[in-house]
Amino acid sequence: MKKALLLIFFVFCLMSVNAPVSNAQCAMCSINAEQGAENGNSQTKGINAGVLSLLAAPFLLMGGIGILWYRKYKEPHPSSPL
Repeated sequence: MKKALLLIFFVFCLMSVNAPVSNAQCAMCSINAEQGAENGNSQTKGINAGVLSLLAAPFLLMGGIGILWYRKYKEPHPSSPL
């Protein structure tokens, strides 16, 4: 179990070191997106749907890990005789 966790941690570290540089959204684009949402612009609805779909995967992954972790530690452990 420790080897698997160590391997996952190592792979995660390598992936974060080799991550490409990302550029932030410019102020003009973010203002247009905010104002489009107020005016009912369809492009803004598409941007919002895209952001929500990109956020869904990490939340589902972390939720699944949390559920598995909870179930594993919820199981009764055999008590050791003293």
